[in-house]
Amino acid sequence: MKHLIVIGGATATGKTALAIRLAQQFGTEILSADSRQFYREMNIGTAKPGPEELAAVKHHFVDSLHVTDSFSVGEYERDALRILNDLFREKDVALLVGGSGLFIRAVCEGLDAFPDISPETRAFVTEGEQAGGLFWLQQELARLDPGYFAVVDRQNPARLRRALEVCIESGLPFSGFLHYEKKPRPFQPRYLLLDLPRPELYTRIETRVDAMISAGLEEEARSLLPYRRLPALRTVGYEEWFDFFDGKTTREETIVRIKQHSRNYAKRQATWFRKHGDWSAFHPGDKAGIAAFSGGR
Repeated sequence: MKHLIVIGGATATGKTALAIRLAQQFGTEILSADSRQFYREMNIGTAKPGPEELAAVKHHFVDSLHVTDSFSVGEYERDALRILNDLFREKDVALLVGGSGLFIRAVCEGLDAFPDISPETRAFVTEGEQAGGLFWLQQELARLDPGYFAVVDRQNPARLRRALEVCIESGLPFSGFLHYEKKPRPFQPRYLLLDLPRPELYTRIETRVDAMISAGLEEEARSLLPYRRLPALRTVGYEEWFDFFDGKTTREETIVRIKQHSRNYAKRQATWFRKHGDWSAFHPGDKAGIAAFSGGR
């Protein structure tokens, strides 16, 4: 049986370092399931593996897209399964690592068949969101699919946007497409969750944000200002700088907001991992436990 070791966890838990260590032990490759690390122009703010890390182990889906490229989770599922099929011809183990739960689920379980979204529908939702913000997305989804609106994360614009696009395109409730039937896979996922006590996690997040600022996050965000309306740039660590460039916040307030929003994001990630998948949780420092679980040394 082929095994896919899936390394999940909130931001700043050490997923990249662990994935590289295990990939070297098994002599295998890594598939990224971090949807923001796909984009070549987003480096510092996504905590993307550095040049030395990318040279140490082959990574798939890192720096694979331009920020203007569209890439759906369905396309990711298709491409990831093709890569895994090739890998498993020669290797018994591969690694999938990231904090984007929907992308992990797509590879390991499959997603239901959603309709293709037309440019007209996407433009309609984008214009509505630009005019009315998060409240508009919430209001429209509540009207078109109250059942899904009752359970969705209402503070997650990407989730609201996607559901609303499906509702408008199909004329049916988004919830009607959610059957959650697992699709057979020619490999066995092993779910390894990196978990930290909240105070320790928050300290690591603040330290990481400080390091990003020192590395030039402000300048990176400024270079992406022409693309600010794209979905990829609706991301913690970038949106806050756009408000600063607009004169809405001070630099000090911007950094405080990035740290707060990063903590909020980590909390949402942790909630998702608790609800989805059969995860075995380890502290990043528990090398013995991780090795025993993964079959590494």
